[in-house]
Amino acid sequence: MPNAGTAVATFRVLVSDPIEETGFSALHDVAKVDVKTDLTPEQLLQVIGEYDALMVRSQTKVTAAVIEAGKKLRIIGRAGVGVDNIDVPAATRRGIVVVNSPAGNTIAAAEHTLALMLALARHVAPADASVKRGEWKRSQFTGAELFNKTLGVLGLGKIGSHVAKVAQAMGMKVVGFDPFVTPERAEELGVTLGSVEDVVKQADFITVHVPKTPETTNLLNAAMLAKAKPGVRLINCARGGIIDEAALVDAIASGQVAGAALDVFEKEPLENDALRQLGNKVVLTPHLGASTEEAQLNVAIDVAEQIAEYLRGGEARSAVNIPNLRPELMASLRPMFGLAEKLGSVAAQLADGPIEAVEIAYLGSLADQEVKPLTTAVMKGLLTPALGIDGVNFVNATYLAKERGVHVTEVKSQEETEYVDLIRVRVRTQERERVVAGTLMGNDILSIVAVDEYAFNLFIKGSMLFAPHQDVPGTIGKVGTLLGENNLNIFGMQLGRSAVRGPALMVLNLDDEVPDTVLDQVRKLPGFFDVKLVKA
Repeated sequence: MPNAGTAVATFRVLVSDPIEETGFSALHDVAKVDVKTDLTPEQLLQVIGEYDALMVRSQTKVTAAVIEAGKKLRIIGRAGVGVDNIDVPAATRRGIVVVNSPAGNTIAAAEHTLALMLALARHVAPADASVKRGEWKRSQFTGAELFNKTLGVLGLGKIGSHVAKVAQAMGMKVVGFDPFVTPERAEELGVTLGSVEDVVKQADFITVHVPKTPETTNLLNAAMLAKAKPGVRLINCARGGIIDEAALVDAIASGQVAGAALDVFEKEPLENDALRQLGNKVVLTPHLGASTEEAQLNVAIDVAEQIAEYLRGGEARSAVNIPNLRPELMASLRPMFGLAEKLGSVAAQLADGPIEAVEIAYLGSLADQEVKPLTTAVMKGLLTPALGIDGVNFVNATYLAKERGVHVTEVKSQEETEYVDLIRVRVRTQERERVVAGTLMGNDILSIVAVDEYAFNLFIKGSMLFAPHQDVPGTIGKVGTLLGENNLNIFGMQLGRSAVRGPALMVLNLDDEVPDTVLDQVRKLPGFFDVKLVKA
């Protein structure tokens, strides 16, 4: 982090994408600002070495080569939400902070969702085109009212929550899914919680506001759409690919889905001609969710202020890659960050239902240290499986947990342990508690040493198959045979049990991804229950 006393004249900031000057005016107080919005990738490589900070939108690709050439770079700011045009791991390796503006377009995206829902229900776009052609065909554009209809909201973060609030004001009933929203938080929002399938079955309109992750890709696929009410309408202003486009086309053609309003697509610009050919049954916009004058200006101002504050020696409040830590504290805790984040992720993936409370206990020498940054790392890991890698960072993790009603407790324990340092994460849902404890073996081997009441020495690596079962002869062999028949390779195995021929937990480290079909086969093996696949 730069020293607060560094002379302003030594700082230079490059703005490489079109941004209204009002959006970066805060930078003029601390640095010389150069606006160069027509640089080729080669030209950017040539000049980036002169700058302490870089401010971009989505046009500039901040590659590993650019970051390596930026010998003076301290901070990169993305005037927007996503950071997919920035090589964040490369920046992290160089110690360069990457910031964005995660909340700058909340209202814009929510309002666009509502605009598309209304346009879809009342055939606004085709009716407008018809009148402009000189026609007057009122009977062709009979619409549907929103009043007394049920809106299904998949994802109840800031955007989804705002959509739910406005929809209720229009007289809609709202049902929702979010793996990290507790019943108490849902009650505050006036939303009835359910699974994705519950929401799909009940809703007249469905809007998605989840990040795109392996778990949410094609979340609304052919099988799920078949479970919906006939005549349901879909809206997507989140990420392309959450709704399976091919399945959507088929469902609209069959009449199962009455129509869809889409702002985002699997490939952008839109390449799917089948969607275009659906005519009046779809409303298609070119990724306009954040495209309001207010949102564009807000995100630019937010990021410019963060860059200016960081160059002054302050903190970057929305850093996506580096916690705001004192250098000496970072040095002592750095080896434990990866462990803390992985334990949070494993605990979240093992949990049954929305997590209501998290207790993070620090044992051994950690009990005598400032561990709040590690708690943040645990929460980042805990939330990422549901919210996606772009949705959670070290700055917003604790806030996002609070927003979803998750109660977080930090405990420093003097309990005796055989390990020098130990982190224990306990998560509670309405169904049960799950406990995961881990430590570092050597300097950099992340290990789980306990899951619930079972002791382990398990590498946190790759795909991990957690298979609770009844301990009887032949059980382990059945799983090994099944995985082998499906060409899945095991590179590690741990077994914990509480009594001979009693309940036991087998965990397998696998080199390969486990298809859902194979996972279902494991679950159906005699004696197995609550089998889960955890991705490290």
